[in-house]
Amino acid sequence: MNSGPPGCSICFVEFRVRVNVKGHSSKVVVLPFWLCATLWCDPTVTSVTIPWLFDCSVSSLQGMAFSLEERLQLGIHGLLPPCFLSQDVQVLRVLRNYELKKDDLDRYVFLMGLQDRNEKLFYRVLTSDIERFMPIVYTPTVGLACQQYGLTFRRPRGLFITIHDRSHISTLLQSWPEKDIRAVVVTDGERILGLGDQGCYGMGIPVGKLALYTACGGMPPQQCLPVMLDVGTDNEELLKDPLYIGLRHKRVRGQAYDELLDEFMKAITNRYGVNCLVQFEDFANINAFPLLSKYRNKYLTFNDDIQGTAAVAVAGLLAALRITKSKMSNHTIVFQGAGEAAMGIAELIIMAMEKEGLPREQCIKKIWMVDSKGLVVKGRDHLTHEKERFAHEHAQMKKLEDVVKELKPTAIIGVAAIAGAFTEEIIKAMSSFNKRPIIFALSNPTSKAECTAEQCYTLTEGQGIFASGSPFDPVTLPDGRKFYPGQGNNAYVFPGVGLGVTACAMRHIPEDIFLVTAEAIAEQVTEKNLAEGRLYPPLNSIREVSIKLAIVEYAYKSKMATLHPEPHDKEAFVRSLICSTDYEEFAVDSYSWPENAMTVQTCKL
Repeated sequence: MNSGPPGCSICFVEFRVRVNVKGHSSKVVVLPFWLCATLWCDPTVTSVTIPWLFDCSVSSLQGMAFSLEERLQLGIHGLLPPCFLSQDVQVLRVLRNYELKKDDLDRYVFLMGLQDRNEKLFYRVLTSDIERFMPIVYTPTVGLACQQYGLTFRRPRGLFITIHDRSHISTLLQSWPEKDIRAVVVTDGERILGLGDQGCYGMGIPVGKLALYTACGGMPPQQCLPVMLDVGTDNEELLKDPLYIGLRHKRVRGQAYDELLDEFMKAITNRYGVNCLVQFEDFANINAFPLLSKYRNKYLTFNDDIQGTAAVAVAGLLAALRITKSKMSNHTIVFQGAGEAAMGIAELIIMAMEKEGLPREQCIKKIWMVDSKGLVVKGRDHLTHEKERFAHEHAQMKKLEDVVKELKPTAIIGVAAIAGAFTEEIIKAMSSFNKRPIIFALSNPTSKAECTAEQCYTLTEGQGIFASGSPFDPVTLPDGRKFYPGQGNNAYVFPGVGLGVTACAMRHIPEDIFLVTAEAIAEQVTEKNLAEGRLYPPLNSIREVSIKLAIVEYAYKSKMATLHPEPHDKEAFVRSLICSTDYEEFAVDSYSWPENAMTVQTCKL
């Protein structure tokens, strides 16, 4: 566009803007500054926002999918080849280019570039084969992307809030262009997957998580906000890295840190409302538990590493019970690891056992934990409050192998990010005193898994019931049997939980929600899935899984939903909120009048 009022040259600067008009869906268009200013004064326009002050080419929004009429009206005819493509052909083009990439990090960078250029096409590609693309946009590749974030950084996605922004967080939130935010994923980067302190590079996690909110849960991407709380890093390599994009000092802790979190939570609800979900992600144990305890009954929030991991692990256990033909309360479980994931899983297992009628004290006795110092037992020095709950009367033992042989558990669950912790001796021991041993190697990324799927199936002669946190390839045994390892991916949980709790405007998330979620996931595992070794529904059906988690049904039954009137058909209501990857119509409504109605009146002066 090159027309407009005379004056300052900024009048002719073009911006990509999202225009919200009363009674119509929002659209992203490119307009000159002077027209943006005009729209801001139009009472029928509810908002005009500028998501980014660069990459303003409207032709990149849909590419060659624009019709001729749209190209003419938008002033981009001639800027695109004289070819008109369907979105399906565009997907094919993306897939062909994707296949040319040499490694997973290149594939990650390629897909993130597509997300920047054409968001609808990005999600169309992801949803076309979730099982193929999830390991790239999320674990395990996202872990490598975080480690290389300074090198792969192309453009900012999300909001960066630092310790130096205290008392001004509300102002920073005003900078974010979207006003209707339903879900926030926030991290401080201290415990990224099993990789430790990645500081500001940890922003890759909230970005990846929220991409799955849309791909797996159907939440509109403009309603999602990734946030990095940068309080510094204790990673010396990052502090010395010239490409590091965060604050270059040691982590700030104590009162200043607590005040930052308090202000952040208050600012989020003041800006976006009490029904805005805040998901905590990859906070260190020392902060994760206190923050969850502090905020869970005050805000709509949950910690995915504690509660999301718990739900997906218990879903796998519930599916495994259909193979072992037993109840949860009949099992003895040993955890390799006693951090936030182990505690979350253990608490949800206790809830499942209590539901079967076993008293809580008896439930706790069936759960044992091994940390870096050995078996968690009473009388051991320096136990945290969380660990004390699972400390039993027993002699101290250092090695996991000795613990397994002594306690003879029916299930072992690895969540300590110690690669190879489930040794050949441990796996064979589990097989010796269990007809169908349950072996869950849940640590992420793949390089941190306690054992591989092949090791489990081979060493147990196909009798092991296996699940992992990151994906493993199918395993074929010498006798020809083929197993498809179950991936206990949190993506079965958090997109559906986020969709459900925001759909019915819940104010808090009780622990019951995660047991309801686990049960709903397990119910969707078919007998055929179990025969193949799958403890979870196929990943390509994950959006259906998210829709059928029954959270909205539970919320209204328990009087926790605040959206009224109550929808009669809950599933249809949830489906109505799912965003579409179809392109929007950009051409304005055009039509003609009768010729005599358009006669130009003339007169002589």
